[in-house]
Amino acid sequence: MTIQKTLNGSTLNVMLSGRLDTTTSPQLEAELKSFLNGITELKLDFKDLEYLSSAGLRVLLAAEKVRINRAR
Repeated sequence: MTIQKTLNGSTLNVMLSGRLDTTTSPQLEAELKSFLNGITELKLDFKDLEYLSSAGLRVLLAAEKVRINRAR
C-alpha cells in the first residue's frame, strides 16, 4: 500500500493505493495518528485502492472518531 498525504491548513488529504488489509492497516494507523492533531477535515481518496478489508475499515473509522473528538 502507498500512502500520499497533503496538508492544506487544517485539511488532511490522504490518497491510498494498493491494498488496505490486516497487513497494511497498522501502517495507515500510525501515519494518521501522527497527522491528526489540529485537523478539522479529513479527505480520503480511494480511487487507486484495490482492496479494503474490515481491518482497514476499522482504522478509517477510528481515525474519523479521533478527528471529531480533537476538533471539538
